[in-house]
Amino acid sequence: MDRLEAMEYFVAAVEAGSFSAAGRQLNVPLPTVSRKVADLEAHLNTQLLVRSTRKLALTEAGTSYLAACKRILDQVSEAESQAAGEHVTPRGTLTITAPVVFGRLYVVPVVTAFLARFPQINVYLTLSDHMLDLVDERVDLAIRTGMLPDSTLIATKVGEIRRVVCGSPTYFSAHGTPEGLDDLARHMCVTYTALASGNTWIFNPRDGKPSRAVRPRCRLKINTAEAAIDAAIAGVGVTNVLSFQVVKPVSEGKLSIVLQDFEPEPIPVHIVHTRQTLLPLKIRLFVDFAVSILRKSLNHDLAKLR
Repeated sequence: MDRLEAMEYFVAAVEAGSFSAAGRQLNVPLPTVSRKVADLEAHLNTQLLVRSTRKLALTEAGTSYLAACKRILDQVSEAESQAAGEHVTPRGTLTITAPVVFGRLYVVPVVTAFLARFPQINVYLTLSDHMLDLVDERVDLAIRTGMLPDSTLIATKVGEIRRVVCGSPTYFSAHGTPEGLDDLARHMCVTYTALASGNTWIFNPRDGKPSRAVRPRCRLKINTAEAAIDAAIAGVGVTNVLSFQVVKPVSEGKLSIVLQDFEPEPIPVHIVHTRQTLLPLKIRLFVDFAVSILRKSLNHDLAKLR
């Protein structure tokens, strides 16, 4: 049995959803796909798939074996590419995840340019504020904001973002501009309820004093940053959001940033991927392509807010 070929048939069957669909994709008869997977199961002495008339379902062993097969096939493909040298055209599907708003504003433009540069690479981009496990979810790359936990992942820093307090010029004209943290007690606030700190705003004074938690008086609690920003623009009160979320309204004069001397430490942004002996060409290409663009974009937008 050709185990690499059997792995290819197994992966194709799972991704296509059926043996018949995999056969059409591979241009081989359905019985060939079924036999190759059965031979693989016999070799491993375990069941990888639960077959039904409608679909295929992975067993627990099949789930872990699928991830291993994809890694092995990627490594074989990469080894062949390196052996063939510069004449190989990069190809394949790249799976990427990023936070929703950051991904829409920064990652989608990078992906769009990357697809134009490498026409035989496809991208599956998942925008989610939940941190996906790269191994379990079979994700090639992640763009992550915030401090990274200790792990075996390889991380490349691409920039920083800030957590800022801002409000509309009209609001500050009517209620005054806060100059210190104690001033927040007399201001109306709009709280973005998805903050990790809840209704508490964390500050880190630059005068060397310890970090301070402030619980502002909120007239409006709202569950998306975009809506909180819209409310602040409308003059409801001041809000506490991430700097990249307000670059446009600040540059247009719709919002003003205050209390800059009390902001917490900047939040790092990284591109991360799993540690691999032989990193697939598609991943190396995207990291090299994205790092310079993201660094330039993040630095440019931070400069607008100074």
